[in-house]
Amino acid sequence: MATFVLIPGAGGSAWYWHRLVPELRERGHEAIAVELPTGDDSAGISEYADAVVEAVGDRGEGLVIVAQSMGTFTAPLVCERLPVKLLVLLNPMIPKPGESAGEWWEATGQPQARAAQAARDGRTLGGDDDGMRDAFFHDLPPDVRSAAVAQGEPDQSGTPFGQPWPLQRWPDVPTRVLQGRDDRLFPVEFQHRVAQERLGITPEEMPGGHLVALSRPAELAERLVAMLPI
Repeated sequence: MATFVLIPGAGGSAWYWHRLVPELRERGHEAIAVELPTGDDSAGISEYADAVVEAVGDRGEGLVIVAQSMGTFTAPLVCERLPVKLLVLLNPMIPKPGESAGEWWEATGQPQARAAQAARDGRTLGGDDDGMRDAFFHDLPPDVRSAAVAQGEPDQSGTPFGQPWPLQRWPDVPTRVLQGRDDRLFPVEFQHRVAQERLGITPEEMPGGHLVALSRPAELAERLVAMLPI
């Protein structure tokens, strides 16, 4: 049995994983959906890692970290502190040493990649609200979309966006990159380039957009379980 430790992206809500957790448990595994202190201006990447370690507690065997989007800035710090057997990066923001999450966007060329993908799709990127829905909610089932909208704007402090990523190298933990091929925020071709440049890893693809744990939880669970070391 594996223990999946699920780190959310910006906004830090464990709710993001609420459809995936039962799918993993039905497959015989434990799942811990972490709530990050993203509304606390005194909390940065290190404090986010503290929250993950605290959530894991004394469950120190068979740990699999799954980091969504900006959660990728936190997950490697956790790998330095816990006996992690596998790290899965899901639609990730892959950092490099000394780079902040605020710098990551321009450093990777994400705005240009997103705009180019929208043009290929024949979509027009609108204002902030339309842009958010275009990026995050386009492939959610209607009931899940309604529930996501009802959650309101994520409470995310700017503190971690200004902090340089503190590690000098990637942790010595087996790492996989899993990318939703319908992700409009981080288009799949963009993600292939970034993952190769920064980690030398070719992403594995599955259907789904940026919030794949909400849109396709059963498929995601199957993918994660299939990645477990024998």
